[in-house]
Amino acid sequence: MIRPSYFYDLLIKNGTDFFAGVPDSLLKNFCAYVTDNAPSEKHIISANEGSATALACGYHMATGKIPMIYMQNSGEGNMVNPMLSLADRDVYSIPMLIVIGWRGEPGVHDEPQHVKQGKVTCDLLDAMKIPYEVLSENEAELPGQFEKAYKYIKENNAQYAFVIRKNTFDEYKLVNNIPVEGKMSREEAIEKIMLSADDKTAFVSTTGMASRELYELRDKHNQAHDRDFLTVGGMGHCSQIALAIAMNKADRQVYCIDGDGASIMQMGGMATIGTRNPSNMVHFVMNNGAHDSVGGQPTVGRQIDLCAIAAGCGYENVVKVETPEELDAVLHDDETKSKLTFVEVLVTKGARKDLGRPKSTPVQNKEALMEFLK
Repeated sequence: MIRPSYFYDLLIKNGTDFFAGVPDSLLKNFCAYVTDNAPSEKHIISANEGSATALACGYHMATGKIPMIYMQNSGEGNMVNPMLSLADRDVYSIPMLIVIGWRGEPGVHDEPQHVKQGKVTCDLLDAMKIPYEVLSENEAELPGQFEKAYKYIKENNAQYAFVIRKNTFDEYKLVNNIPVEGKMSREEAIEKIMLSADDKTAFVSTTGMASRELYELRDKHNQAHDRDFLTVGGMGHCSQIALAIAMNKADRQVYCIDGDGASIMQMGGMATIGTRNPSNMVHFVMNNGAHDSVGGQPTVGRQIDLCAIAAGCGYENVVKVETPEELDAVLHDDETKSKLTFVEVLVTKGARKDLGRPKSTPVQNKEALMEFLK
């Protein structure tokens, strides 16, 4: 295994002192080390991977240094546009190091949403003509890999990627793990929302813990899973799935269970929802100020006014709740069920240690929901 401190020191020795990206479970130990040790102005947990790429471009132009961006391989798609239309050698030729967590690596068991991405991770880098190397798990081999990478970056004013396998980085616990205030957990809030809905209400839940919790809460209360779409991939896009369902099933309520990190990642979707104004949609954002599913790295969710953003985008009814009692009041308010509503729910960080995963396949989930919506 690689000590995160050793990897970080090699980056610094090679002149890389700026880091931007979206946390990933395979990189969480390294990300935690960066959070603890890099100056705050040199580390930005970005809204999405495309934003990280643009930040790296700006940093290089301001300093002449080689920045590093990091992501889960699912984020390669967000990176493609700015990487090819800005950073590429055929355009502005911006040098940078890219670190990618290889979820769904062929031959390594993973969740279904990572399987396809795992198969094409290296193919996408090949298609972009970005050279890469799978990072060794032997620290003694790292200096040679770094020498090769930085030689290419400097000689070609271009990008080079390290692909990171599962369990490459040694354990590191975040020291600056700032507690997030909250009077209820995300699971408690989802349970209240779920139990308040009528039998016709459709649910669309976001990537990660929220969907897992919704699935297990249905089991807990002996309820069917057919009314839920679990957006296990496509982080940030659950609200647009919910919008399309709401627009085409006007006789049903549609509840979107979103997260702060996910909603920020694709915040432009809120403008589309507000201007379309479906009166049968409620957009809940569970705000714990953290990327909970990938190590608890912070988001800016608690530093911005999500309700003001929603109101500015055209949501008719906008509410922030902090307590179970406030959430109950919103769920039983007639305005919630008659107007396009945005509810920011302040919840605590973290999840149950024994939280399971959906037992049905994504295709089975989709087909069951489609039958429910008929």
